Amino acid sequence: MSEVFRGVKALDWLLAGVLTALGAVLMLGNITSSDSQTARDVASGAMVHTLDSHSPWMLPVFAAATIPVLWWRRSALAVTVVALGAMVAHDLLFGWVTRCGAGLPLAFVLAFLGALSYGRTKAWVCCLVGLLLVGAVLAVDSSAGPGALVLALPVVLIVFGVGRAARHRSQLNRQLKARDEELRQLRDDRAALMVADDRARLSRQLDGLLQERLDELTRAAESADGLTPDETRELFETIETGSRQTMDDMREIVGLLRGGEVALAPAPTVAHLDALLARHRSPLSRLTVSGDPRTLPATVELSAYRIVEYLVTALDDRPVQVTMRFADEALEIQVQGSVGRGADLRAAVARVRERAKLHAGSVDLKLSRGSARVVTQLPVLG
Repeated sequence: MSEVFRGVKALDWLLAGVLTALGAVLMLGNITSSDSQTARDVASGAMVHTLDSHSPWMLPVFAAATIPVLWWRRSALAVTVVALGAMVAHDLLFGWVTRCGAGLPLAFVLAFLGALSYGRTKAWVCCLVGLLLVGAVLAVDSSAGPGALVLALPVVLIVFGVGRAARHRSQLNRQLKARDEELRQLRDDRAALMVADDRARLSRQLDGLLQERLDELTRAAESADGLTPDETRELFETIETGSRQTMDDMREIVGLLRGGEVALAPAPTVAHLDALLARHRSPLSRLTVSGDPRTLPATVELSAYRIVEYLVTALDDRPVQVTMRFADEALEIQVQGSVGRGADLRAAVARVRERAKLHAGSVDLKLSRGSARVVTQLPVLG
């Protein structure tokens, strides 16, 4: 049974149901009408012919023309041919009865669906069958009669034209969507090329940086001969400072080359945390800063931002409190908030530990009654 109705949508049920209901009401009127009433209607001009039949079989035979509309998506032409056959059988079996009230809407609907479903040639074939269906409906119709063909046939052609216009518009929409998808793909490819070019540039920059700094350190070390102890200590401090700066620069460039933080905009810093919390779903989340705020090495700034980002994302939608304390030799980051049922806090803390490990820092996690408090220490060297 499921295979029979495969592909039939809710709109198809509604369409077939309305047409079948119209037919049922019309056929019940034929069945229950009296000959005397029909004769009076003919005499007054309300009908063109008396009823030839009051058979209850009119109802299922007419339904055989409307129910197949359920499957028009499989073949609108086949459904139209079936409807024509059922209507011709209805004419032959029952003669003059009223059919136009449901038969004409059926013909109009099938003409529209045929125009919508097929290319030009097959659509016109479907239209021709629809015109024949109109003829079968009105040929021996007691209410309208064959004279109504003059009005009904042009209506079929108009409905057919509307269906062709709808098909053309639908095709244009599909083409526009395909073009839009192609443009989106081209844009993504272009962005990927830009990222690849950026990585290549950073790689060359890293190579040049290493070569330049190593040359500087080598020259500084070679100049240590003949220096006093104080001068030697000062030289070593200079070498140490230069080495740390080189490591900071290398970490920043390597982080970009990993691909996780490549962006056309500058890398986020501690100064961007207000904007990060503003995007959080709870408007009561806030940032508190204490100590001596200052510019930190780029890698520390980036890691501090990422640590807060990881934790804020993992915590619940309730307010999150973030505290940044600038100490002389370290940056302390404290994030406190509620833990939701679906929050994967431990995964976020694992990522925080990886970040802290890059700077030889530490992470402390405390959980208490659905609340989490994470304190991270990032040493600030130099």
